[in-house]
Amino acid sequence: MPSPEPGVEAVAELELPIVLATPADTRAFGHHLAGLLPPAALLLLSGPLGAGKTSLVQGLAEALGVVEPVTSPTFALAQHYPGLVHLDLYRLPEGGAADELLAQEEEVARELGWLLAVEWPERLCWPPADAWRVRLEPAGDGRHLWVLPPLPPPLRPDSAIGGPAAGAGE
Repeated sequence: MPSPEPGVEAVAELELPIVLATPADTRAFGHHLAGLLPPAALLLLSGPLGAGKTSLVQGLAEALGVVEPVTSPTFALAQHYPGLVHLDLYRLPEGGAADELLAQEEEVARELGWLLAVEWPERLCWPPADAWRVRLEPAGDGRHLWVLPPLPPPLRPDSAIGGPAAGAGE
C-alpha cells in the first residue's frame, strides 16, 4: 500500500475542530499548516464572509517568505506572490468561469511548484479530488477550523485485487 501524501499523518493527529480565538491565531495556524502541506499543494478554503480565510492565507504566505501585504483578491480574482497563488472565486458565478480560472492558475502554480490557495471553492462545479480542504466557521470563542487531506485516488480496474479487470486488453 502506498504511503500517504506528506502531511496527511500530521493532519490526522490534529484534534478537530481547531479553535482559533483571534485573527492572529488564524494566521499562526496558516503558518503551521504551510509546513504540513506538500509542495505545489492545492488548498480549498471554505467558510462564510469574515470567517478568516484571508487571515489563514496571510499565515501561509508568511511561512513561504512573502514580505508584501497579502489581501483578499476579491476584485482581482488572483494574486501571485513568491511561492503562492491566491484565488478568490466569490464574485464569479458558480460553474464554468470559476472552473476555468482554477484550471489556468493551477497550471501556473504546479509549473512553478507553488501553493495554490482558493477561497470560495463552492463556486466550482467539481472541486479537484487532490485538494486539501479547510473549513472555517465563526464561533462564540473565535472560529473553528477543520482540515481534510486529499481524497485517496480511486482504484484503477487493473490494480484491483485479482489482477486485471475482466475483459481488459480485449
